[in-house]
Amino acid sequence: MIDSLASRITLNNKTAIPAFGLGVFKVDTNMTAQNVEDAISAGYRLIDTAAIYGNEVETGIGIKLGLEKNGLKREDIFVTTKLWNKHISKEESLKAFDESLQKLNLDYIDLYLLHWPGQNEAYVEPWKALEEIYASGRTKAIGVSNFQIHHLEHLFTFAKVKPVLNQIEFHPYNTRKDLVEFCKQQDIVVQAWSPLMRGLVLNDETINKIAAKYHKTAAQIVLRWIIEKGLCLAVRSTKKERVISNADIFDFKLSAQDIALIDSLNKDERVGPDPDTYDF
Repeated sequence: MIDSLASRITLNNKTAIPAFGLGVFKVDTNMTAQNVEDAISAGYRLIDTAAIYGNEVETGIGIKLGLEKNGLKREDIFVTTKLWNKHISKEESLKAFDESLQKLNLDYIDLYLLHWPGQNEAYVEPWKALEEIYASGRTKAIGVSNFQIHHLEHLFTFAKVKPVLNQIEFHPYNTRKDLVEFCKQQDIVVQAWSPLMRGLVLNDETINKIAAKYHKTAAQIVLRWIIEKGLCLAVRSTKKERVISNADIFDFKLSAQDIALIDSLNKDERVGPDPDTYDF
């Protein structure tokens, strides 16, 4: 049951991931460390970054500061980063992981993801590298990001290790029903990125009517909706008060009717690239 920031979901390799976390996509390097420290101090236990974000060093600093300030141990924090796997070999993928580990200044990564499937099966050799890293124990779990059903089906034909998680664009205007159901059938956890559609869904009339009913913000309604659907999420905000507010979603539950209303808002709209055509 997901009833607090400390709640975790068990992945298919028995690793447990916090359901609610902070993402640092495009957070300026001069703000990242404080952003991460603020989140940890607010109770966040999942921090999500990526090599391409350019802020792994600062994310690592923020994690260290957050641990020290709050008397926490490394294992109390779940850290995800991602391989920018555009047209790179297995050897280059292994090197990229070493660089991320060094920049984060950590002994291990909790979850290492392929960032995009890319074109022409660009993920094949990088996935083999992830399996080798996983076998070494330097990452506790491996997964993918932005993979469609057909990407996953092809991955299954050669993978020795099944991905534990698929991180996808997911919000009220893009609910990816078929993909989410497929991942559940395959025991792959779905994690939402851009759960607030970079703020675009926060002006939706239906969401705001529901927010008024529960005396919550539109953001809190959307984030609660995702959690109640059994998904994980990583939400971005650099403002301390909003970091705290976003996480204030564990003192209420949405009715089945309100969940269905938000479900009905789907338009298959994206703020990010289409994984079927994007080639980094």
